[in-house]
Amino acid sequence: VQLQAFGGGLVQAGGSLRLSCTVSGRIFSGMVMGWFRQAPGKEREFVAAFSRSGTNTFTADSVKGRFTISRDNAKKTMYLQMNSLKPEDTAVYYCAAGQGIIQSSIRTALQYDYWGQGTQVTVSS
Repeated sequence: VQLQAFGGGLVQAGGSLRLSCTVSGRIFSGMVMGWFRQAPGKEREFVAAFSRSGTNTFTADSVKGRFTISRDNAKKTMYLQMNSLKPEDTAVYYCAAGQGIIQSSIRTALQYDYWGQGTQVTVSS
């Protein structure tokens, strides 16, 4: 499985960006897919993810109501729509996928097997 994230950039506070993550290779049934971010000097942080069934979503409290995760299975692409961006959202954003991740572990980066290369999001104040 290969993941590629793109769509980052520089935006002013209050602005919006949409990140995309394209998936290639064999996608396993029940694979969890999600987004994480990492700011300089900080640990990688969960942002949002789909459940194993793909029907439920999970979102970090810090972005709830502002960020929305979605997917287009036909295009094998996952998205992260980010609205009302804040300077504290500045980070490298990664898409990730993993097999056999139970719901209670969806927010744990170590549970994911495959990672995209990351895309930089910078929000200016």
